[in-house]
Amino acid sequence: ISALHKSVRGSDPNAAVYWLCRMLAAGEDRLYLLRRMIRMSMEDIGLADPNAVRLAIACRDAFHFLGIPEGDIALVELAVYLAVAPKSNSLEKAQNLAMADIRDGLNPPVPLHLRNAPTKLMRDLGYSKGYKYAHDYEGHIVEQQNLPDVLAGHQYYTPSNEGVEERIAKRLDSIRDTLNKRKNQPE
Repeated sequence: ISALHKSVRGSDPNAAVYWLCRMLAAGEDRLYLLRRMIRMSMEDIGLADPNAVRLAIACRDAFHFLGIPEGDIALVELAVYLAVAPKSNSLEKAQNLAMADIRDGLNPPVPLHLRNAPTKLMRDLGYSKGYKYAHDYEGHIVEQQNLPDVLAGHQYYTPSNEGVEERIAKRLDSIRDTLNKRKNQPE
């Protein structure tokens, strides 16, 4: 499985097919292989190609529907797709950074403006006070601190320049530019 995973990560579809077929021929549990490739679609590809996880789930469903041996082609299709897809591990990095902060005790309460206020008491305590509803603003972009004060400015997610993440990076730049322009406009 390590050889398959590393072949997919290394963008080598021939090796991915070979190692997958070695495991199929040896009788490896197909659901185990599918679970691992679903994981690869998120761990090694992520938002560089968001269709990877969709295809992984579709291949799992196709395998369930067809069974062995007809369904094995779904596993081969998935291995090749994952191997040739653009790669990014930015989601795993983001998760690891956030989890490290949480493990290190950075667990402040949710800011009051982000808390729902379904009762009068909650409204009286300041829940939701000052919350800015993004859809009420131009471009649906609003300047608002959504992290607790102690975490203000922390960046967990940094998109790569691969695949769809390149477009995500440009979108994040555009959001920052819009907010900066608004800050610099006279009121």
